[in-house]
Amino acid sequence: MKRILLICAGLFIALGANAQIPGMGGGGTATKITGRITAVILDSLTNQPIDYATVSLVKVKDGKTVNGGVTDAKGKITLQNVTPDEYKLAIGFIGYKNKSVIVKTTPAKPDNNMGNVLLSPTSNNLNEVVVEGKKAIIENKIDRLVYNAEADATNAGGDATDVMRKVPMLSVDVNGNVQLRGGAVRVLINGKPSGTMANSVADALKMLPAEQIKSVEVITSPSAKYDAEGSGGIINIITKKSNAQGVSGSVNAAAGTRQNNGSFNLTAKTNRLSVNTALGGSYAYPQNTRVEMFNQTGTTTTIQNGYSKWERPGYNGSLGIDYDINAYNNISSNIKYSHFNNGGPGQNDIFINGIPSTNISNMDMGFNNMDWNVDYKLTTKKVGEEFTVSGQWSQGRNTTDYTNIFRASGVPDFTLLNNNVGKNNEYTAQTDYVLPLSKKTTLETGVKGIFRDIKSDYTENSQDFDYNQDVASAYGVLSFNLTKKIQVKGGLRAEYTKIDGVFANSLPIENDYFNLFPSVVLSQNLKGGSTIKLSYNRRVQRPSLFYLNPFRNEANRFSVSEGNPNLDPELSDNIELGYSVYPKSSMINASVYYRRTQDIIESAISPIVEDGIDKILTTYINVGTSETFGANVFASYNPKPKWTLMTNIGVNTYNVSNDFTGVNTPTYLNYNVFLRSATTFSKGLSLEFFGVVNSPRRTFQGKTDAMVFYGAALKQEILKKKGSIGINTLNPFNRDLHIKTENTTNGSFQSSNIYYPLRSFGVNFSYSFGKLKFTEKKKIKNDDVKQEQQQGGGQMGGMQ
Repeated sequence: MKRILLICAGLFIALGANAQIPGMGGGGTATKITGRITAVILDSLTNQPIDYATVSLVKVKDGKTVNGGVTDAKGKITLQNVTPDEYKLAIGFIGYKNKSVIVKTTPAKPDNNMGNVLLSPTSNNLNEVVVEGKKAIIENKIDRLVYNAEADATNAGGDATDVMRKVPMLSVDVNGNVQLRGGAVRVLINGKPSGTMANSVADALKMLPAEQIKSVEVITSPSAKYDAEGSGGIINIITKKSNAQGVSGSVNAAAGTRQNNGSFNLTAKTNRLSVNTALGGSYAYPQNTRVEMFNQTGTTTTIQNGYSKWERPGYNGSLGIDYDINAYNNISSNIKYSHFNNGGPGQNDIFINGIPSTNISNMDMGFNNMDWNVDYKLTTKKVGEEFTVSGQWSQGRNTTDYTNIFRASGVPDFTLLNNNVGKNNEYTAQTDYVLPLSKKTTLETGVKGIFRDIKSDYTENSQDFDYNQDVASAYGVLSFNLTKKIQVKGGLRAEYTKIDGVFANSLPIENDYFNLFPSVVLSQNLKGGSTIKLSYNRRVQRPSLFYLNPFRNEANRFSVSEGNPNLDPELSDNIELGYSVYPKSSMINASVYYRRTQDIIESAISPIVEDGIDKILTTYINVGTSETFGANVFASYNPKPKWTLMTNIGVNTYNVSNDFTGVNTPTYLNYNVFLRSATTFSKGLSLEFFGVVNSPRRTFQGKTDAMVFYGAALKQEILKKKGSIGINTLNPFNRDLHIKTENTTNGSFQSSNIYYPLRSFGVNFSYSFGKLKFTEKKKIKNDDVKQEQQQGGGQMGGMQ
């Protein structure tokens, strides 16, 4: 609570101090009233935003240009410091007809929100515009690739996992675990972390309906402005928001044989105040997941055949307030809560060296998380200058309860039960400053502090785990044009980390380290709109509670697991060369990269003996150094204006070397392939097919076999295109997806065969009301902690 009060006090002090700065929108002597004019420029045919459109503000009475600029990636432009008068807003872009709109501001109402302004393509460019409408699904920026999910008509009825399968450079397994070019990835929501994501990325994605997603940003070369986490890079999910006067919103629902979800979004805006709320829920039916396991430890052979029947209910809600104090000052706050459970009964028939027995189990895992942030933004009379102060409090509570009854002939039943409660409190304060030094040069700088307090309480014994992690950081980024066609964005981030903790009666955990993280991106524009990009960055991944928590999970008595509180962070260096080209009716984005990761974290098995029983223990260790060479190709082609073919192919090498432990693996090749065909017919009907192939995945001890899944969706727009209904299917010709994993050590061998019920059929409905226009506010971004990518939150049942 003291930290919350300190953060709030700091925010109010910053607000008060800035209010005293003359000419910066605060108090002081009276100044001439000025306001701002905002607009969103859209394509009249596709309703897609037009970025880099030129906008000029011209006085009607004398024809003098007094302000101007270009639109951002969302087609939005904000003209500051506008004196009340009558103006003409002149808009132009190549391939579109020039357009002028009259706009007035008065001393009583100095701000004017123009809403959406539509540009019409020129008559000799209509065919090209249709193609561009398709290509707008993917946008290539200097430091990221953007997948515009809202432009994809076939996302209705799915969840964020389904959306991720269509995003270039990502690979998604059947569990919903996401990798970016073979590396671990940090997932953000609207540029900030989520406690739900920290618990289980797979489950958090399944709780987010696809209809709530506006776009997905894949940042393979994050600048020093971002926290330095994520060896593979960062995924930023932008959700839909409304900034329209009046009331607007949407409702979505989907029901199927495997999963059901629903969501409701509502925004009310009047003048300078905007309030938005969202509610969502999901429920996955319990279905039998068949599990076969084989353990060989010393002279003991254990064979298990059984099933688990888990369900997954969950819900989430949020409330946000945004208020423009005046033309220069904005304050906003948002609170979000999420909850979901995984668990259910299971039973295994066990044969220990041929002697039969039975294990009856029941598991329940609960995840609860609250995120609350307060953000203040100050703009000045200098166009592009921006100062922000942000504070965030995240609180998480995870529970694990299990009961095992071990039953064998001739002996009394043996019952094992345990309970663990994990608590995570995280407090963050940061400030950022953007200063345009010239029309082509911009400086960004800021400081940040993160304070984490993690506790893991055990009901059945006193071996509690307390862990504290504090991170202080500062950064500077300079963006400029080296030539007319070459853009440069370079920076340096400094981070200091202090760790202390204690587990039971063991020695205290103490560690602190200082790191510098440079980053640079060079991008050159070539003929025909193609670009070439070269980048370098250094990244870190600190293990989260899932990896650190030493709680012993004995839900499977013969195959137990626990975290490792003594893990070191991963450090990686990344070099990438990318090329994007736009042949007629198509787009190709190709890249090659090299990544070297020190102290890479992987799961590891080892044989142990407890209570006279041979077991296999799974935990996490720093296995050594990994060098990865890889390539990725994304291509989109339109054989016809309303038919899109898309593919994403990624390959990368895997190896681990450790001279100290003697762990040296061969070099393996991983690959993933995504294929998609989407067709739009007349009267709002669309049809999509897709397929995913993931190659075998290697670790230093073993591998998981390849996985293949596929699906289709049919959607029909209704209610004057404000609504839609659809049907979808996943793996219609195969009920189960067979997943085989083998791990080998000097003293043990483990093999598991899981038959996961993947086949599903479903229907969906969505409806939007009001006038929607999207904005994005600056939020806290704690993207520095390694997240669990393999847990799957119980989706695999017996894999737990």
